[in-house]
Amino acid sequence: MGRPLARPRELIRTTAGGKSVAAGGRRWWGVRVNHDEVLAAYDRQVRRGAVPDGPRSRIEFDGGVVRQVGPAHGWNGVLWSELDDDTADAAIQAQLAYFTGLGLGLEWKLYAHDRPADLGRRLLAAGFAAEDEEALMVAAAAELPHEAELPDGVRLQPVTDAAGVDLMTRVHELAFGTDATDLRRQLLDRLGDDDVIAVVAMAGDEPISSARMELHPGTDFAGLWGGGTVDGWRGRGLYRALVAYRARIAVARGYRYLQVDASDMSRPILARLGFARLSTTTPYLFPGG
Repeated sequence: MGRPLARPRELIRTTAGGKSVAAGGRRWWGVRVNHDEVLAAYDRQVRRGAVPDGPRSRIEFDGGVVRQVGPAHGWNGVLWSELDDDTADAAIQAQLAYFTGLGLGLEWKLYAHDRPADLGRRLLAAGFAAEDEEALMVAAAAELPHEAELPDGVRLQPVTDAAGVDLMTRVHELAFGTDATDLRRQLLDRLGDDDVIAVVAMAGDEPISSARMELHPGTDFAGLWGGGTVDGWRGRGLYRALVAYRARIAVARGYRYLQVDASDMSRPILARLGFARLSTTTPYLFPGG
């Protein structure tokens, strides 16, 4: 997998008065963060320096592309690319040939700051379909709330076994209205993996909200994923509580930043908590064989 990633220089600095600042940055709860430097660190550490997100997956470097390849139920696709007007079309065709040759579909995870500027148009022309745009949002984990009040009778339960995975995927299907079969298999693959933190909010015996955090060893970033709450329990602080739960663990594990690909629904909540938008990301999908 190559050499370990070097730790970046401090992106948050403290003044003599005790406030953390970085010139030209954005403010998170009294902390000013350098937008461009954090985004560059994210690209360098999490995308270009990616590690597999499951025991049966691998990261491959193909010219100007970093891709993940794994089982059909896992995530397969392009995480990072460094292309230009002259190389983009050939790289797209090379990735299509590679993944379809394995009988796999793929996702090309495109960010607004990726180049060339018309890469999305080129992906569409090659047969990809664009899904909804999401905001890449990041916060300094230590600056986020680490405690949040839960509704009466609700408790947070860590997911540590197959029964917990079933509770989590049940919430996912109810909250998002999508089939969670592949997610269930992915979570089962990573049971016992210390770099995946999964949690379910329970009201008695009923799962009502769930989320997970994926840690990126050797980096400053932990990713928040899958935060969903079933109808009837939304707007009661569960999403905020799950963010606080994971932020507390991230800080204890030594991670500096939390990252979220935020939908329109979660974006305002995250902004109020202190997350800043660094870019946008759009999944471009090509179906498998």
